[in-house]
Amino acid sequence: MIRILIVEDEKPIANLIDWNLTDCGYQCVSVNDGIAAADLLEEESFDLILLDIMLPGADGYELLEQIRPTGTPVIFITAKGGVEDRVRGLRAGADDYLVKPFEIVELIARVESVLRRAGKGEERYEIGNVVIEPKSMLVTRDGVPVMLTHKEYELLLLFVRNKNIALFRDTIYERVWGTELPCDTRTVDLHVQRLRKKLDWKDRLVAIYKVGYRLEVEP
Repeated sequence: MIRILIVEDEKPIANLIDWNLTDCGYQCVSVNDGIAAADLLEEESFDLILLDIMLPGADGYELLEQIRPTGTPVIFITAKGGVEDRVRGLRAGADDYLVKPFEIVELIARVESVLRRAGKGEERYEIGNVVIEPKSMLVTRDGVPVMLTHKEYELLLLFVRNKNIALFRDTIYERVWGTELPCDTRTVDLHVQRLRKKLDWKDRLVAIYKVGYRLEVEP
């Protein structure tokens, strides 16, 4: 299981990140100050570190100096959103830079992206009797291959990587189609209907009134 260290001094934010990434199948450990993070990194290893910059004890840049020799990927998560701040963070060695406040769906997408680049992405997902293997782009239901279009497959991955999270229609459209949602939202709805039918997810892929859809998966 992929282990993620969350270094964030604002406990509500740390808890929110922890809960959502745990729901996605990651093992998370949270610490709330730089010294505790430095001590923990001396004893344990992680696949990814989500690191605030402004921390008590030791700041994010100091911790990054300690982390870099290990090769562990780091995503800075910070309220410092200026261009100079982002450039400094990336030049210091961070693999990505996310500015607060952020949407959970964006955080999850960035986590997935950084892990894939580091060769640590999930090799397969199992949701009930459905198995998704991203490396081969193979989807099976009860062991039988399911034929999906490219957009249906991208939509499926979006839901699986954000299970139990309500996704707005405009977010879905932007992530899968790469542009802003047009006035006519039937494209998203039609693709969701096809996924429901092909995967028999009528009761699992649920509509959220005036919002969008959520893939419901029991812990």
